[in-house]
Amino acid sequence: QVQLVESGGGLVQPGGSLRLSCTASASIFSITTMGWYRQAPGKERELVARIFSSDTTNYLASVKGRFTISRDNAKNTVYLQMNSLKPEDTAVYYCNMKYLGRDYWGQGTQVTVSS
Repeated sequence: QVQLVESGGGLVQPGGSLRLSCTASASIFSITTMGWYRQAPGKERELVARIFSSDTTNYLASVKGRFTISRDNAKNTVYLQMNSLKPEDTAVYYCNMKYLGRDYWGQGTQVTVSS
């Protein structure tokens, strides 16, 4: 049974920074693909960033250069460092794990960017 626990969301002013963390209970963490998704009210959920077991990364075009995804396999944790935040980044952010064709999700954490 996989559990993903997220933390680090909150309220920040435009131009500010936040770091999201997601810690997994799974012992196979190091061979999984991890990602961060976000969903704003009335909009579809979108992939923000992805990191593979090889440490190769993919980013949504609108966050490239501002967000950085990383993983610490010794801690079973994936991070999303978010810099230069904009109001349009406001959403609920979800941690995701893919393993053997299945998806596992964190509980979601609210990120609000507002002055």
